[in-house]
Amino acid sequence: MNEKRPEVTAYVVSKLDTGKSLQNFLAMKLSVSKRAAKNMMDDRHVWVNRRCIWMAHHTLHQGDTVEVPSKVAAVSPVKQEPSKLRVLVEDDFYFIVDKPAGLLSIGEHGAEELIRAQTGNMAIQAVHRLDRDTTGCLMFAKTTVAFNAAVALWKTRHVTKLYQAIVWGSYERGKSTIDQELDGDRAVSHITREAVAKDATFVKVRIETGRTHQIRRHLASIRHPILGDREHGVKFARDPRLLTIPRQMLHACGIEMPHPMISNKLLKAHSPLPADFRRCLKLFDMGK
Repeated sequence: MNEKRPEVTAYVVSKLDTGKSLQNFLAMKLSVSKRAAKNMMDDRHVWVNRRCIWMAHHTLHQGDTVEVPSKVAAVSPVKQEPSKLRVLVEDDFYFIVDKPAGLLSIGEHGAEELIRAQTGNMAIQAVHRLDRDTTGCLMFAKTTVAFNAAVALWKTRHVTKLYQAIVWGSYERGKSTIDQELDGDRAVSHITREAVAKDATFVKVRIETGRTHQIRRHLASIRHPILGDREHGVKFARDPRLLTIPRQMLHACGIEMPHPMISNKLLKAHSPLPADFRRCLKLFDMGK
């Protein structure tokens, strides 16, 4: 099998560049603004000596190697907000949309604000949240009554929340459960292995609880961190393929629950794998 060669742009720090900040060095080498360089670091795209660095004022030394995925280095990373969200399911009370990576669930320029502008309904509220770089099913309520009913149900175990992830290493067990407290609260994640390769594993995760970064923290705790997770994942890129992964490979693929407003009816949605996730599967020999 031919070894895959990830496309990475690398720079070796010269004696003349010694002492420069990483932000200024990137701006100069890539001919971009300092803001654009900072965006690259904020998005965890910059590695120094195979360590992910996001501090703008990180001081460089002669001989340091600075690496950036070539696709990122070739284009000034001006953040492009989506103009419209894809609606997976809609009825009189709820939307379930397909959230892209790089978009907050709520807040300025977030998914909630975007779906309000898209529909003209300023009463819409996000029922739950996904991390900025987690893709997939995100649920919104159209009215306050619908919102309160959904949030109450979301706090129970009657909501099936399914995720897909690509984790580092060969996950040996076909099925397992992580029942481990997070921040003093019980947290339960059920893991099913979907495909396995030499260096990575494709898993499906069903969570009973919804603690902050639960899946990311649980998988990191058993030494199978999610690929691309710069906070809880691999901090040192022994494998050069890790440098090219644009975000954490975590996707909210499905929601199923009793309809909060209509008796004897199910509310469910499925989100297909996004393109960058499929590329990552292929990169680690688990996709076509």
